This record gives sequence, C-alpha cells and structure tokens, in this order.
Amino acid sequence: MEISFLTDFGSTISYLMYIFSNSLLYPVMILLMLLVLVILILTGEYITEYTRRHRDPVAFEKTLNTLSKVMKEPNGNEKAAEIFRNLDDQTQTVVSFSKEVADFVQDKNYTSISRVADDYEVKMVKRTEKTRIITTVGPMLGLMGTLIPLSPALIGLTTGDIESLATNLVIAFATTVVGLFSAGIAYCLTVVRSRWYWQDMVDIDYLIDVLEEKK
Repeated sequence: MEISFLTDFGSTISYLMYIFSNSLLYPVMILLMLLVLVILILTGEYITEYTRRHRDPVAFEKTLNTLSKVMKEPNGNEKAAEIFRNLDDQTQTVVSFSKEVADFVQDKNYTSISRVADDYEVKMVKRTEKTRIITTVGPMLGLMGTLIPLSPALIGLTTGDIESLATNLVIAFATTVVGLFSAGIAYCLTVVRSRWYWQDMVDIDYLIDVLEEKK
C-alpha cells in the first residue's frame, strides 16, 4: 500500500513537472524573439554612437596644459570654468560633463564635481546593463528552449511519431542558435562599449586631477 502510494505520488510530481516545463516553451520562444529584436535595436544604437564618437587626444592634452597653467593664476577658476564650457573635439560624454560642472569649477565646488563624475560613471554602467543581461540570459533561454522540447521528442521517438520528434528537435536547435546569437552580439557590444566608457572616465578623472592640483 505504501509503495503504491509513493509510486502514485512520484508519478503525479513527475507529470506536474512535465506539464510545467512544457508550458514554459512558448514564453521562452517569445522571450528569445524579443531578445533578437532588442539586440538589433541596440546594435543600431551602437552604430549611431560609433559614427558620432570623436576623440582628439592631442587637442585634449593641449587643453589640459592650458588648464594647468590657468589654475596657477590668481582667480584662475573663472578662466578654468570658461575652458570647461568651451571644451570640444572630445567624446560627447566628456564634453557633456565639462559643461555640466563648469559652474562648480567657477565656485571651487570640488565636492560637487566629484559627485557629478560619480553620477557619470553610474550612467555608463547603466548603458551596458541591457547587453550584459542579454549576454547572460540569452544562453539560459536558449538552453531552456533546447531541453524543454526534448521530452516530447523522446516520447515521439518511443511511440514512433517521427513527425513530432522532428518538430521538437527543430525547435530545440533553433532556440539554441537564437539564444547564442543574441548573447554573442550582446557580448561584443558590451566589451567595446565598456572600453569606450572606461576611456571617457579616464579623461574625466584626468580633468579633475588637473583641476585639483592647486586645491
């Protein structure tokens, strides 16, 4: 009696898990297609950002040399603020930061400048969040899409239903490819953008270091 009960209980649990896992197939497939759509949009944003990204290290170094000399002069903060307002020929992030902190430079409010720099660092991390998430979630969904159809495929194999076997295997392989495709593109975008933003933060930190030489 006890063995029969345990067998029935185990069969019920197995059946519920089978139903639950199969019910996830379509949501997984929909999420994978959404990932592809999102990664295509993010790729377009990456191309746009790449075409607009311009950095002139020579001009930047000259600007910093001028800033260093200006900061040694009496009331040099007003001239330094003007330099920050007119900074150009650099990436959009660096130019935006310099214009945003110009008033703080003039007021010698170094604490606020550091806070703005920290905010920019957080913004840069946030910009890569989507691709970093896709890099991790894409293979997970692909693996789920691979494993879920295997159960009905094996059932089709045992019952001689070749059509069901073929259909489920096609779904399994397709979801794997889609998941890996999304993750691969997302990984490339994450690596390149992380390097870009790391360079921007290096330039911003350089600006702050020169500005605070006479602090």
